[in-house]
Amino acid sequence: MVSSVAQLTIQIPDELAGRLEPLQSRLPELLWRLLDSDPTQTTQQSQVNTVTGEIAEVYQEVLDFLIKRPTLEEIIAFKVSANAQRRLQILLEKNRFGTLTSIETAELDVYEQLEHMMILLKARAMKK
Repeated sequence: MVSSVAQLTIQIPDELAGRLEPLQSRLPELLWRLLDSDPTQTTQQSQVNTVTGEIAEVYQEVLDFLIKRPTLEEIIAFKVSANAQRRLQILLEKNRFGTLTSIETAELDVYEQLEHMMILLKARAMKK
């Protein structure tokens, strides 16, 4: 069976667009999950708002660091904030116990992607 793909254009506030940007590659999956979820679960809706804000926050943190044109030494020494590290520990703990929600899984994926990028960046900085 061949599945067709439609393009959907919506107008949303700039703030929301900024918060959704880190999730761009996962939006179709997240929309499917949202449609399949129980609409009476209002806690899930508030969780989506909180989590997307935190994802945008950690992305913003890394982007702010990189836009300052850090030295090789600063790149090698870079660590995300204590707040981001605490959130990552919470997600890893929930992952160990298999209690991550789909939104938290997407959030953990973002942390993993950022960590991988920074490892590669640090390795390159060490070679120079």
